[in-house]
Amino acid sequence: MEEDKYYQNIQKALEDLPDNFSILEERIDIEVQMKYFEYTKEAARQENAEDSFEKREELFDDSVDEERKKEILTAIAVYDDVKAYRMLEKFVKESEGLLKQWGILALQESRMLMQSSLLDEQQVFISTGLGGKGKKLRYFVVFLSEDQEELLSDTQQKLLKDELIFELKKHEGIFESMDFMEGFSSTLIMLPLNVEVKSVFQNVINECNQYGGFLQEDLIITNVKVLSRGEIIQLIHQKKSEKNDELDDE
Repeated sequence: MEEDKYYQNIQKALEDLPDNFSILEERIDIEVQMKYFEYTKEAARQENAEDSFEKREELFDDSVDEERKKEILTAIAVYDDVKAYRMLEKFVKESEGLLKQWGILALQESRMLMQSSLLDEQQVFISTGLGGKGKKLRYFVVFLSEDQEELLSDTQQKLLKDELIFELKKHEGIFESMDFMEGFSSTLIMLPLNVEVKSVFQNVINECNQYGGFLQEDLIITNVKVLSRGEIIQLIHQKKSEKNDELDDE
């Protein structure tokens, strides 16, 4: 029940989005995003924007520490000048690791600032750990097998993949990859924001189960990150434990 309410709230929020929104395309760790947005709350950021831009060469100096570079990037992101945007583009191309991710977030913010100035309207920015493209978000989905000890047969694997691709096409979705392991199958896909995500995969399960009932009704959907095998197994055990607790309460 709580899970259904969660999906309903998400769907309502997506339906209420204005047309002028942009999606962060790159996959950036959600913790990095949260730390970046904490930086954006600093009152002095706007005041330091021009001064930070004047000191932009520090970004390409190996002797300057990471925290200082993050501070400069975050301040330059709100400097309303195309030169700041081009400089951030250059930094993203030449950097790597955590600072590259930080630079991508600053670049996205700078892009939105310019768009807001040119169009004279506020822009909406959507970011998730897995990113997206255009008006589509990327999702990591795990289908759970009825037999938790066995890999799906070749026929079942082909059926699941074919049904998934068929269902995605109906909603202008994009299939990216699929992996099969003992007990579950995982996939990376993209779907438009206005699509009711859970029902898409429920349709896939229903179609597949007409040929042997080899998939569970439950599934895992996230747009935060690609889950490891250990994390998936932990979630499965957690779900089983919750169900057992519910049965005990009855």
